[in-house]
Amino acid sequence: MRNDGNLDDPNSPGDPADRSDDIASTDRTAGQMQARPTTVGAWLARLARGSNPSAARPGRTRLAVAAGTACCLGLLGVTLIAADPAGESLTPDQRAEIAQRAEADAASRGLARQPAAPVTESPVPEISPSSTSAPTTKVKATPKPRPKPKRVRPVAGLDQAQMDNAKRIVRTGQEMDVPRQALVIAVATAMQESNLYNYASGVLPESQNYPHQAIGWDHDSVGLFQQRPSTGWGPVRDLMKPEFATRQFLTALLAIPGWQDLPLTVAAQAVQVSAFPWLYAQHEWRATEVVDAVLS
Repeated sequence: MRNDGNLDDPNSPGDPADRSDDIASTDRTAGQMQARPTTVGAWLARLARGSNPSAARPGRTRLAVAAGTACCLGLLGVTLIAADPAGESLTPDQRAEIAQRAEADAASRGLARQPAAPVTESPVPEISPSSTSAPTTKVKATPKPRPKPKRVRPVAGLDQAQMDNAKRIVRTGQEMDVPRQALVIAVATAMQESNLYNYASGVLPESQNYPHQAIGWDHDSVGLFQQRPSTGWGPVRDLMKPEFATRQFLTALLAIPGWQDLPLTVAAQAVQVSAFPWLYAQHEWRATEVVDAVLS
């Protein structure tokens, strides 16, 4: 026999087939409405509890409509709330939770939204032609004075003038990249020919117009190596320059085949063609000392 329930107690549990929890009693509805403010959330809660008597059948899907604003366009979202597999309706606690979520969602969507501050690039200041600074005047660096050539102290019994001339011979040979032996031969030859003084010629008055340290009378021989312009050694003005006269001598020495293997006196004589060829050898040791002093 089916129990129709106690009609005097509307809240008493009844048979699932006869019970309709979707239709709340007047007392419960009034109590819930007084506890909650009349908002969109409350309206959704009432709708979730069901106002349609036809929705009381078990197993039927109940439809809860949640109103929300999506992207500020006022769109309505529809959420389907499935019934319990056993066909039972939602409990009052579940309905209250749904109502609270709907109310919170509606309140959050209703908040005023602050637009994001636009990202702006810092303006690049324009430089007007009048604001440009005047070009700075470049200060020319004062050129450093060239260091004075180091004076080599005399050795081997020479004075300063003779030592300076020997230094010119050695430096010129270095520029020509000749072997050290050629430097010794050149210095020894100048010791014999001019005693390392730059000679002008009394026979050739033109030679006296150029810097000189002594005057000789051996034909037209001039300079440190007593080279004669008349035999093709070069112009007088050039032969009076120690550097030019040295290049002429070394060029002729290097042109002699096997000069490195010849004795100093033979090598010097092959260039100078002197009437006293054996006299060059006596200056070899002094010339060696002078060359070492300049190169050190």
